[in-house]
Amino acid sequence: MSDAVRSAILVVFLFLSLLLSGCHGDMPREDDPQAEGVALEEVASGFERPILVTHAGDGSGRLFIVEQVGVIRVIKEGVVQERPFLDIRDQVSSGGERGLLGLAFQPEVVDERAVFVSYTDREGDSVLARFEVDPDDRDRLITDSQTIILTQAQPYSNHNGGHIVFGPDGMLYYGLGDGGSGGDPKGNAQDLSTLLGSILRIAVVGTDGYGVPGDNPFVGQDDARPEIWLYGLRNPWRFSFDDANGALWIGDVGQGAVEEIDRIGPDNGGANLGWDRFEGNRHFEGRNARAGLTFPVVTYDRVDGNCAVTGGYVYRGSDVPALEGAYVFADYCSGRVWTWREEGRRAFLLMDTDHQVSSFGTDEAGELYLVDHGGSIHRFVAA
Repeated sequence: MSDAVRSAILVVFLFLSLLLSGCHGDMPREDDPQAEGVALEEVASGFERPILVTHAGDGSGRLFIVEQVGVIRVIKEGVVQERPFLDIRDQVSSGGERGLLGLAFQPEVVDERAVFVSYTDREGDSVLARFEVDPDDRDRLITDSQTIILTQAQPYSNHNGGHIVFGPDGMLYYGLGDGGSGGDPKGNAQDLSTLLGSILRIAVVGTDGYGVPGDNPFVGQDDARPEIWLYGLRNPWRFSFDDANGALWIGDVGQGAVEEIDRIGPDNGGANLGWDRFEGNRHFEGRNARAGLTFPVVTYDRVDGNCAVTGGYVYRGSDVPALEGAYVFADYCSGRVWTWREEGRRAFLLMDTDHQVSSFGTDEAGELYLVDHGGSIHRFVAA
């Protein structure tokens, strides 16, 4: 084989590796060219370890703030209501990565809207539960109406995941981390016989329990849990669907070197996202083959204060034109906020903040919010 042929093969190999890996390696440092058109405006503060902001989708304009300690609060007409929407502090183990971790409103159910929450119970295990809204007070849930939908034992105290989202298909998507410790010692993320290290897809409409959609990828497969939609995840702390095309965006927290953002198309159920064979796009255990794995579209290194990715949203609102079509995400420790844009398929630095970014969220109009774990909620606005 000639040197020219060898060189050509090497170039092709490196090009294919880049395509498979996405935007990888160094932290995105180049400023977003549209960053000057974006700012943050504080909406409310005084919350105790907030980890989520969301809306009911009922036209009320309310925002709901999930506090990790076990409380959900309501912002109504710009005012934080004194009475909680839900208070289950006596049922929740809180601290570290445990606590009240997820909230999702069942869409298109108007008369008796079902509300779902996820939390770690007093034993530290993951719980998915359904609550009913008080028909006499739409700003509160009936605490004793709780129905347990699903439980999952947690071998360690970290990597609980816990995020829940209704997809555009009406199914409930539930993220669970690999069970914790470091390096996935039990091999859960690559084991289809456990729910850990996966994002589940289940049907909860019209039932106290849950059903498994017949088109889930592992239905009928021996030694595989049929609830699993995606696997090979370490800790999918926050994920969201793009309203424009149904793509699922996942922020999966890394082990100690690489943070990653994954983008999964609506027809790609069953994808293996690689953990713990790979951390991001780097080999983690041995020299594993890349074949059959789905690699992230963005990775960045744990340098300069970065420690844990916080997945966000593709902006589809109207108040901040500079963000149109951009996927917005952040790092919890450094407070840096980035965008990823289809043009050029690369990430840019949007802003450098002093916030502990625990989550993002949207309101009914699609406007984007940032949650500071220190206690405040901020809205993205045009600068």
